[in-house]
Amino acid sequence: MNQKKKKKKKQIPFRLNMLFFAVFLLFSVLILRLGIVQIVYGEDYKREVERTEDITVNNPVPRGKMFDRNGQVIVDNTPKDAITYTNFGADQEEMLDVAERLAALIEVKPDKVQERDKKDFWIMKHPDRADEKVSEEERKKLKEELESDEYNKEIYNLTLARITDEELNELTAAELEILAIYRSFNSGYALTPQIVKNEGVTEEEFARVSENLQYLPGVNTTTDWERSYTFGNTLRTVLGKVSDTDEGIPKEQLDYYLARGYNLNDRVGKSYIEMQYEDVLHGQKAKVKNITDKAGNILETEVITEGERGKDLVLTIDMDLQLAVEKIIEEELSKAKSAGGTHFLDRAFVVLMNPHTGEVLTMAGKQMVRDKETGKREMQDFALGNITTSYTVGSTVKGATILTGFKSGVIRPGTVLYDSPIKIKDTPEKSSWKNFGSLNDIRALRVSSNVYMFKTAIAMGEGNYVYNRPLSIKKEAFNTFRDSFSQFGLGIKTGIDLPNEASGYKGSLTTPGLLMDMAIGQYDTYTTMQLAQYVSTIANGGYRIQPRVVREIREPLMEVDELGPVIEEIQPTVLNRVELQDGWMERVQEGFRQVTQHPEGTAYRKFSSAAYSPAGKTGTAQAFYDGPDRYKYDEPPGVMNLSFVGYAPHNNPEVAIAVVVPWAYTGSSGPSVNTDIGRRVLDAYFELKKTRSEPKSETSESSQTDENTIQ
Repeated sequence: MNQKKKKKKKQIPFRLNMLFFAVFLLFSVLILRLGIVQIVYGEDYKREVERTEDITVNNPVPRGKMFDRNGQVIVDNTPKDAITYTNFGADQEEMLDVAERLAALIEVKPDKVQERDKKDFWIMKHPDRADEKVSEEERKKLKEELESDEYNKEIYNLTLARITDEELNELTAAELEILAIYRSFNSGYALTPQIVKNEGVTEEEFARVSENLQYLPGVNTTTDWERSYTFGNTLRTVLGKVSDTDEGIPKEQLDYYLARGYNLNDRVGKSYIEMQYEDVLHGQKAKVKNITDKAGNILETEVITEGERGKDLVLTIDMDLQLAVEKIIEEELSKAKSAGGTHFLDRAFVVLMNPHTGEVLTMAGKQMVRDKETGKREMQDFALGNITTSYTVGSTVKGATILTGFKSGVIRPGTVLYDSPIKIKDTPEKSSWKNFGSLNDIRALRVSSNVYMFKTAIAMGEGNYVYNRPLSIKKEAFNTFRDSFSQFGLGIKTGIDLPNEASGYKGSLTTPGLLMDMAIGQYDTYTTMQLAQYVSTIANGGYRIQPRVVREIREPLMEVDELGPVIEEIQPTVLNRVELQDGWMERVQEGFRQVTQHPEGTAYRKFSSAAYSPAGKTGTAQAFYDGPDRYKYDEPPGVMNLSFVGYAPHNNPEVAIAVVVPWAYTGSSGPSVNTDIGRRVLDAYFELKKTRSEPKSETSESSQTDENTIQ
């Protein structure tokens, strides 16, 4: 019994010893592990701990392309060699050193270097001389008066102000080139590539830089892009402009774009289609995440998304038709200039539109200007003038006047009025181009009777007209006219998908004679696009359709100049329907048909032979010249504006047209350039349609396999 107890007592210390030994081993392993962590991997873990943020950088991608309605490329991106710099945390001295090395390999013009840039550079090059610009006494006094930040700012400003032109002239051409490169290094955010040179990069420069990248930290050779235009200057004012890399985001839109993830030097649409559809065209940027430590050193880079070129736009424009119309305008303008009294004539506008959908098929405008060096006259694109300039257009608005009279109840379909000169006391006599006697609404449109419209306007103003006696009217009639006209698109913005559209001028005076002038289109002013919307409303039976120049938005195909899948198809938008009784619109449509197809019609001689059965209305307005040479005259010279609106075929309209030729001639007569253009443009439309519908021979098909032909 005692022996067993002795053995049991000996076993207890052994177990404790084993326990202590196990604990000792565990602590030894832990100490060893801590040593490894601190000594071997200490710096790595320290860097991990000191990571401050994940910085995501958006790298720009090429913009989307633009195609015409038949798939022809209008606006593309042309690749070009470029040299970039990305600041991965380099300080000022390191960046200057890289700029100096790069300047030895490429040529950069210092033409964009500003005086402020030169002064900052001079301070960096001559720090001791810069310090001497502010004396110790001045520094001591300023230090007593100002806080630290304000003190440093004042010292800097004084230094800048005291650098002389002679000292700036000490900078050599080589130093200015270095400065130009250094300036581009600092043109944007850190970790974001900045363009150093993308214009005129030679093969030699590209190769030299590529071979020396290891000595140029942050510098890279890459491919940039620029907008290219397949059809030259055609429609350029409507297509719009894109800012370059030096300009970047326009100052007035800086906050807007920065809030949407843009970089300072990103190229953005500055005007018209490029600006209107910026969100679609700018694309999905490539996103790169840079993980940095507290010192700004990059620890890791991760590509989040590869990025994608901007989405493509398919325009409603038919470029073959656009080119044909522009040629017609140029030829007819040149021909008209050979006639007498046309010295003010310098422009013409044409819009072709689908009256049922609002799709703008052609938006053409030309302006004649003289070259300042040669003195020769040349044609410039002024398609934008269709929405930004307005004119008195004359009798083309008489269809709206008749319908306004119907709605007001002062005339009815078939109402007969007597056409003879009208005279209000103390005012000149007002009349039609000849006395027509008794005539109804349809004939009034056919022969373009002014007096029929005058008497309609007087009745709307509840005036009591007596020849050569005073006339008073209710001024509310002006608003009645304008409200009615606006339902057709006259005098208000059409809603076209382009910025900066003009609404036209509304006269402020309300005398009876001016109400009569409004009824014949010689008071308020209208744009060519408004006329196109107006005549489309008549052609389609009373629906005011919103015009548009973009038909579809498509996914980009990166490798080929073809159309990708449709993302969005822009649908027609009806802005309003003109409230009319049955038969009213048909009266105006018949009047328009007779203008071009009845022997008494004002456009019959020009359109009688047209096989496509047109309808339309001519316009001639007495106006005052307000063009580029207006400053030469004390009083604005009197001129005649010409216009034409129409559609075809009259019984099933598929195309509507508006033509405006401001300041066509002076005097009582001149060239009929409005109907000359109108006839040739409609001919071109139907000839092109016929050509496309004809089957091509095998020979012609094989000879055009590489062209964007339209079936």
